[in-house]
This record gives sequence, C-alpha cells and structure tokens, in this order.
Amino acid sequence: MPAAAPPLCLVWGPAGHGVTDYGSDVVAAARRRDPTLRSVTVTDLDSALAAVAPGEHVHLHATDRLLGSSLEAAADAVEALADACRLTLTLHDLPQPSDGTKYDRRVAAYRRFFAAAAGVAVNSDHERLLVTEHLGDDLHPRVIPLGTRLGLAPEADVPAATTDLVVLIAGFVYPGKGHEPALRAATAAVNTLRASGHPVGTAVVRALGAASPGHDGDVAALERLAADLGGRFEITGFLSDDDFARRLREPGIPVAAHEHVSASRSMLDWIEAGRRPLVVRSRYSDEMDRLRPGTSTLFDPPELTGLLVAAWRDPASTRLAPGHPLHPDLADAAESYLAWWRGMSR
Repeated sequence: MPAAAPPLCLVWGPAGHGVTDYGSDVVAAARRRDPTLRSVTVTDLDSALAAVAPGEHVHLHATDRLLGSSLEAAADAVEALADACRLTLTLHDLPQPSDGTKYDRRVAAYRRFFAAAAGVAVNSDHERLLVTEHLGDDLHPRVIPLGTRLGLAPEADVPAATTDLVVLIAGFVYPGKGHEPALRAATAAVNTLRASGHPVGTAVVRALGAASPGHDGDVAALERLAADLGGRFEITGFLSDDDFARRLREPGIPVAAHEHVSASRSMLDWIEAGRRPLVVRSRYSDEMDRLRPGTSTLFDPPELTGLLVAAWRDPASTRLAPGHPLHPDLADAAESYLAWWRGMSR
C-alpha cells in the first residue's frame, strides 16, 4: 500500500510574524524530505477555505492573534475550517495565568481549537503540561520541539570586550519580556565592577527589535527607569532579517528573561547566531537545557547581577564553540511531523 500523502499545509499570516515564519520553515524542511508536500499561503479565513478541498487533511501552525480579531472570532475560524476539511493544528502561545483578564476567554478559545481539530501538536513538554493544567487532562497533544535552522553552531568572531556593560535582549518590547529586571541587574553589576576597581562604563540594555503594538509607553517608562538608575535603555526599532541576525552577533551579553514563556523562538535565534545567552530558569528553559545541553546559561533572578559581571569580564563565555550541536533542527522537526501525519492516516 502506498504511503499516504502529507497534508496540505496552510501558512497563515504576514511574513515576519514568528508563528507564520516558523510554519513556513517547517513546510520548507518537510518538502525537502517529501517533495509531494503542498503548501498555500493564506491571509484570512476566506482564502483558507478557498484553498482546501472537502475532507482533505490540512495542517496549520496557529495562535489566536493570527486567526481573528478576537478570541471568539479565532475559534469560529478554526471551527469553520475544520468543518471544511480534516484539520490538524500546531498551537503556539498556550493559555496560562499570566494572560490576566483574557485568561478565561483564551482557555475557552483553545478548548474549542482542540475540539475542532483531528489532532494537535505543541512545541514543548512544558506546553503539553500547560494543556493539562489549564485546558483539561483529557487532552493529549503531540510534542514536536521547535527546530533550529542550523544543526551546528556557526563559526563566529568572539564578541569583543566593551567598556560599557551592554545587555542584548532580542525581539519585541512588551511587559514581562525582562527588560526591567535586566536594567536593574546591569546597573547593579556596573556598581559591583566599579567597586572592585574595573574600568567599566555605563549599564546599557539594548532591545533588538521594535515595541510591540500599543507598547510605546513601555519604552518611555524603561528609558526613564534607566536614567533614574544611572544607565541607558536603547531600542533599535524594526530590523530586517539580515540586520537582526547581524545584531545578534554584536558585542554585548545576550539575555533571555521572559517571565511567562511557553516556547521561545528567540532562544533559538541566539544559539543560531553562535551565542550562549543567559536564560532565566523556568520549566521551559530547564527542558531546553536538557534538549540542547551547553547552549545557554540558566539563572535564577537573584543570580543575574553576578552573571553579568562575569560575562563582562569574559566575553567569550557568551559564545558557543563552532560546531556545538544545536539539534533538534528543522530537518528533525520535519521528520517528526511527517511521521505523525503518516501515523494519523493509518
């Protein structure tokens, strides 16, 4: 009996959105392993419905913000699509209590996603546990970890020493991303270095990206806090893919201090650039440390100041050795998806 064809993969959303881009990356990697895989780029429910045939298997990487103007509209879209085809989903950004006032609505919407889909994957064991804890212990998604674009750490120059103590945080600026604790730790680290006679300059926290929509006020608040602490907050604004990749390699100390992470593409951005970031300890970062040993330095929040002191004194500690394994990569993720889809067709 011939092997079942892979599903039609929908790539939904604008280029540049993390979920959309990752879905596109998985599609490209899967097509390299199975050239019969088809994909269609869609922008909304109407274009998605026009692309699918009745009863065919369709897969979509999704998060509620991509699918509708509200949580309820997003769930309506998933249900409409599932009525038109045999839909499987990879869900990103699972509900958790840090969603605040939207928590109950997000839980209701994601339960509807699960009920509509023929199968669901998530990107970490941490997310699988979020499903159990917040959506129901009767739900059992497949776990397929995020894949890196590179299987091995690249050749890269050792980051140069800087007079200023510069902290680099990748991605959008929004509350809970870790900019405020990084500012406080960086200025404390500068004070420690000065007290021990080191010729350190200013504490700088530099955001590599733009403010998340609606969060320009948070940027202004971080600039004021930095000035009050005797440091500086900088933001690059939107960066093209090439500029973003280049700036990940610039001198400074890479930090990922997300307070409420479920699965993080920015952690992979750092290691793909040959950097070894300081990453706040969480259930997710502990899982990633086991999955990709030696690619990050985990810390509890009180430890950040001391680690910044050490990294300023030894910039090479923020760099991965060329050839350090980064697997699972996109090829591994693609093979996991193809195996899952084959199993579902039996």
